[in-house]
Amino acid sequence: MSKMASIPISQPLLSITGAHKSYSGVPVLIDAALDLRAGEVHALMGENGAGKSTLIKLLAGVMPADSIQIAMRGQPVSIHHPQAAFDLGLRFIHQELNIVPQLSVAENIFLSRPYPTHAGLLVNWRKLNQRARHVLEQLGINHIDTHQRMARLSPGDQMLVSIVRAFADDETRQASIYVMDEPTASLSGQESAMLFRVIDSLKRQGCAILYVSHRMDEVFKIADRITVMRDGRVVDTRAASSVQPPDIIRMMTGRTLQQIYPPRETPHGSRIRLEARGLQTAAVSNVTFELLEGQILGIAGLNGSGRTELLRALMGADRLLDGEIVLDGLAMRRLSPKMAWQRGIAYVPEERRSQGLVLTRSIGNNITLPQLRHLSRAGMLLNHDMEYQTSQKLGDSVRLKAKGPAQTVRQLSGGNQQKVVFARALTRPPQVMLLDEPTRGVDVGAKADIYALIRQISASGTGIMMVSSDLPELLGLSDRILVMRGGQLVDQVDAEGLTEESLLTLCYGAG
Repeated sequence: MSKMASIPISQPLLSITGAHKSYSGVPVLIDAALDLRAGEVHALMGENGAGKSTLIKLLAGVMPADSIQIAMRGQPVSIHHPQAAFDLGLRFIHQELNIVPQLSVAENIFLSRPYPTHAGLLVNWRKLNQRARHVLEQLGINHIDTHQRMARLSPGDQMLVSIVRAFADDETRQASIYVMDEPTASLSGQESAMLFRVIDSLKRQGCAILYVSHRMDEVFKIADRITVMRDGRVVDTRAASSVQPPDIIRMMTGRTLQQIYPPRETPHGSRIRLEARGLQTAAVSNVTFELLEGQILGIAGLNGSGRTELLRALMGADRLLDGEIVLDGLAMRRLSPKMAWQRGIAYVPEERRSQGLVLTRSIGNNITLPQLRHLSRAGMLLNHDMEYQTSQKLGDSVRLKAKGPAQTVRQLSGGNQQKVVFARALTRPPQVMLLDEPTRGVDVGAKADIYALIRQISASGTGIMMVSSDLPELLGLSDRILVMRGGQLVDQVDAEGLTEESLLTLCYGAG
């Protein structure tokens, strides 16, 4: 995708200056400043804890600033509550899904707006669905049924509906500024391209877009300017054309790109940890491969290629119709998730919040969840001291940044939530670890910690299988890569010397 055309304008559409915010005397924003111009995508980057989320919350009116000056088209404005932000034409698309799973797509799209009615009494469902279809079609989305319950949609489609909600304006309150926080975290390449076309259209209409993302490739694809934050301060704002990814990483972390992917220090073993022989499920067909001791086996493929379904089959979450799985020489034709955990197969799922964590429970509860029987007295009463000690030790092993095992998981950053899922997978040393998008929605600093952890786990002899849509991540960590297409394993290649272009060619089958 080529760089989108920009509409030059001298006066910012919105400007923030002198933004300060502290919690219990600890500053999290220090004299932060930012301006958004009409017809421009302005990327905001920084590690978790850099102050990005706090700045957005001040702009959205969900949190009061200690001090801040905000101007719209040069005129001072106050944003003390979300309705004020909405009335000023600001719309927010958040990384975490804010949906009601039991309601339909149409109901979710217009959740914060009045539904059309018959004579002000009963909901006019036909008109509601017509309006929802109209908004979806405006964004080029034709495959989502507006009558379908949200709970039945894929994570990517759920995110698309959340994005669509921001564009469901009425005629009296049109938006001019869109704030997008990691909007592509759950989207496929095709869905992301759809969003980028929408962003291009918004730019041409003179809207301003504040785009928060950890994905360097997409930032450089669509951004006109980039602002980097670190430790609550704005480090710099640059034209995207004047910087390169290594420059951004140095500004964000103080580290170089070469330090992000730790090299393998010792070769992996030759012992076969896991072998798949002709695996057949409803989603994958005749898959055969070997995973060696300490090897990192990447899995590449487009969305819907069968990558996640292959991991689910190996974990026993999807029923095996044919073939067998051999773990350390022991053949298993019937496998359940419980049996997989007991046999030493650990799993880090694709969507941590909905599939991997109980957000309302403590860190300790989440880490020890699969091992409650071993932490109980007589298999009945939980030994809280043992749970605390176990979770504290495992949290330290994954470099978890938290107040302690009693802290609620919901309060953690995305990177630290992911580390909790990793810590749980290590409660018993695994023979095999299955990772599905292990760094999705995680900042560069937390990614470096997770990459070092993956290397450390593989060095201990654990065989690792890793699905990732991040091609540099696959190439930077994998020893060998399986390529999935249409539910089938179409190629197996060594990662050394492989380029992103050649790997993508294999995924598309265009070679």
